[in-house]
Amino acid sequence: MQAVILAAGMGRRLGELTGDNTKCMLEVNGVKLIDRALECLAEHNLSRIVLVVGYKRENVMRYVGDSYKGIEVVYVENPIYDKTNNIYSLYLAKDYLVAEDTLLLESDLIYEPSVVKRIVENDYPNLALVDKYESWMDGTVVMLNDECKIKNFISKRDFKYSDIDRYYKTVNIYKFSKEFSTTHYVPFLKAYCQALGRNEYYEQVLKVITLLDDSPLKALPLHGEQWYEIDDIQDLDIASGMFEESDEKKYKALTSRFGGYWRYPHMLDFCYLVNPYFPPTQMLDEIKASFETLLREYPSGMRVNSLLAAKNFSVKQEYIVVGNGAAELIKALIERHTSKIGVIYPTFEEYPNRSVRENIVSYIPTNADKHYSADDIMAFYADKEIGTLLLINPDNPSGNYIPYGDLLRLIAWCRERGVKFVVDESFVDFVDVEGDFSLLDNAILGANPHLVVVKSISKSYGVPGLRLGVLASGDTTLIAELKKEVAIWNINSFGEFYMQIYEKYHKEYLRACEQFREERKLFFEELQQIEFLRVIPSQANYFMCELVGGRYTSHELAVKLLTQFNILIKDCSGKSAFEGGEYIRIAVRDRKDNHYLVESLKALK
Repeated sequence: MQAVILAAGMGRRLGELTGDNTKCMLEVNGVKLIDRALECLAEHNLSRIVLVVGYKRENVMRYVGDSYKGIEVVYVENPIYDKTNNIYSLYLAKDYLVAEDTLLLESDLIYEPSVVKRIVENDYPNLALVDKYESWMDGTVVMLNDECKIKNFISKRDFKYSDIDRYYKTVNIYKFSKEFSTTHYVPFLKAYCQALGRNEYYEQVLKVITLLDDSPLKALPLHGEQWYEIDDIQDLDIASGMFEESDEKKYKALTSRFGGYWRYPHMLDFCYLVNPYFPPTQMLDEIKASFETLLREYPSGMRVNSLLAAKNFSVKQEYIVVGNGAAELIKALIERHTSKIGVIYPTFEEYPNRSVRENIVSYIPTNADKHYSADDIMAFYADKEIGTLLLINPDNPSGNYIPYGDLLRLIAWCRERGVKFVVDESFVDFVDVEGDFSLLDNAILGANPHLVVVKSISKSYGVPGLRLGVLASGDTTLIAELKKEVAIWNINSFGEFYMQIYEKYHKEYLRACEQFREERKLFFEELQQIEFLRVIPSQANYFMCELVGGRYTSHELAVKLLTQFNILIKDCSGKSAFEGGEYIRIAVRDRKDNHYLVESLKALK
């Protein structure tokens, strides 16, 4: 068996990265794509490797030479690479295809060695390697019958997102027998080039062959093996994270993205904090039904959006401002304060990060749970000079909760001292208490202009992709100034539409929160079965856990869960106030996902 690697293209979408070299010379984590491919192929006792080159071919030829680990390397040159596509590059190598069995690969792929091993060791002679279609994939899409034969190549015109569960993406790695190339592929390849030209893709020939009643080509689906096609700089960034040489580096690369994990559909994200039971299907369908309009139309400005927020939270319009996520409002709020800020650690770092370090007056609870009461806060800051007091309630990451009555005492305490009181209640809808729990109330806000309430809609409402948050205060001057500081169209049409229709689904939201509280209780009980975790009670949609027994550090556990089970959790070792302890934070997801995490913790190696 031989291998044919197509490496003639220019890689224009990679810009300056391919200005002086073809794509196969790109480095991913310090290793060239061509080196990865050759190393992988060298394991399979090949007779030769055929490189079809064109753009900057001299660089490839000089670098690779005429052999690799004893395997002959030969070259086929495409002199008109800039005027043709890969069908012509493969056409130029046709004499090799009919000479012996062939592995056909494209040079812009990165993959685990097991990917090639799967197709080489399979007994069937003519195979197209495929993978279940995912949202990040682009290129040739196929459908399979029950015998894994390709029954249809899906054109862009015929592609339907309603059918994606039935689609497979070609990996662009194929195995052709000498007989198949002689009787089927090469004759069709010649005819196609002559009839339709050279600026096409070689998959078009395969599409024609699959229409034959006796087509000998089958598909071989992957089962979790990693691969990626690199067409642009974003692909290169993602591939770098996926194929980091060490588990440690892979974890670091992934967490440094701060989201965008939809590009990793098999990963379970227990790091970011989102309600798993809202929005309901009907609400999603309503948004989908208006998708085209929302995409093509401008949103309203701040006046309308603050009116919608005022309606949904039952506060005066002049008391509330809407942000592109709570983070936009936190930045605008904190950066305008030059006085000392009382911050309870550990905390949501977005607040102190927007202030000057010298202005932070830290309170760190001394107990292992990092819990505290209103009286603890007042006692600590009684003799401290602060202009603002910050409270996350329930707190992140500890899950500590200060009851409503005690909040009112803190409001009065701050008022007496001339201290602005900022309360972030992004997680308050998850608390399991009777009676009042939110400070978003006209009477409270109006009577206490020193009070500022922040709420992220992403968290409890389950829509982080919309980037919505609100800030409310009876200080109408502050609210007016914040409205002027944010962009007039800081909220997109999808976010505006969500706020417009939310009222119809308020009862479903209340039921979702109740369902969540039940799941949190069950999850807490299950997590307590893990002998190396001390699970700290929480009123939020996450649990802070202390690692005990010395089996793992928090960082070690986070890395192991990612690499062994594709689970992402929050390692708290990088947060302030955890010196001397090992802590993690685990989000509460739905029953199935939570159970999988627990079983994974039990099965750790």
